[in-house]
Amino acid sequence: MPTPVVLDCDPGHDDAIAILLAAGAPELDLRAITTVAANQTLDKVTLNAQRICSAAGISVPIARGCSRPLVRPLYVAEDIHGESGLDGPSFGAISVGVVEDHAVDIMHAGEPVTLIATGALTNVALYLQRYGTSGVREIVLMGGSTERGNTTPYAEFNIYVDPEAAAVVFASGVPVTMIGLNVTHQALVTPSVVARFEALGPLGRLCGELMTFFAATYRDVFGFAAPPLHDPVAVARVIDPSLVTCVEAFVGIETTGTLTRGATVVDLHGRMGFEPNAQVAVGLDVDRFFDRVIDAVARLT
Repeated sequence: MPTPVVLDCDPGHDDAIAILLAAGAPELDLRAITTVAANQTLDKVTLNAQRICSAAGISVPIARGCSRPLVRPLYVAEDIHGESGLDGPSFGAISVGVVEDHAVDIMHAGEPVTLIATGALTNVALYLQRYGTSGVREIVLMGGSTERGNTTPYAEFNIYVDPEAAAVVFASGVPVTMIGLNVTHQALVTPSVVARFEALGPLGRLCGELMTFFAATYRDVFGFAAPPLHDPVAVARVIDPSLVTCVEAFVGIETTGTLTRGATVVDLHGRMGFEPNAQVAVGLDVDRFFDRVIDAVARLT
């Protein structure tokens, strides 16, 4: 049976591909898409979820979540994703709406689900504070790193935006899998990957345009030759765990450090003496990963 999932996201170029992967993979039963402010404001990322779902003919509930982090002002990634949060292509008419229910309440409806979180963890933390661990099978998140960050030297963007929320998630006792930059930086969208997208027709060409814009900002900001497709790696881990190699480790979140806010302190060697609280990604089967992404988009065309 397909795994029931809710995708909590902040589209975002890589979130857009994550939506397509989650909707197009037969191994997943995408129950809802929930949005959280991070890459851009809540209004913008919600509209972007509607744009992607309209372009791909995806018909699942879309629910708005939190418009700011738990205790901090919102910090957005306009330098990477543009003013709209999804700059690059022109989108057609919106054909899907947004439900009135809050994202957290949509997450709680029905049978236990896997929460795939590809934005700041504000919605997920609020869910845990409101409902406890009931209704959550596991949490698979894109965020953090076992190495360096991408927003500050030690903080990855999603964790940096709301480190207090991340601390709630990792301390929750729910099975957590962390897909960090150390692995997602292996998933580079090379020109050959863009060509595979573009060969799929209109939806694939839309993906190619998204990735071309994403490539330009990653080249300008970070000097990358090709952009890393972060968020779909978290979806891929749920589709087929063998795609992403993980190890058990304790992960702590730095919330007070002057220079290290949002750092994920990953104790890979057990030096701190804490019990592991997460599966931490350390490897990716890159070729099989991109095969799954391309196959999912092809199924939606």
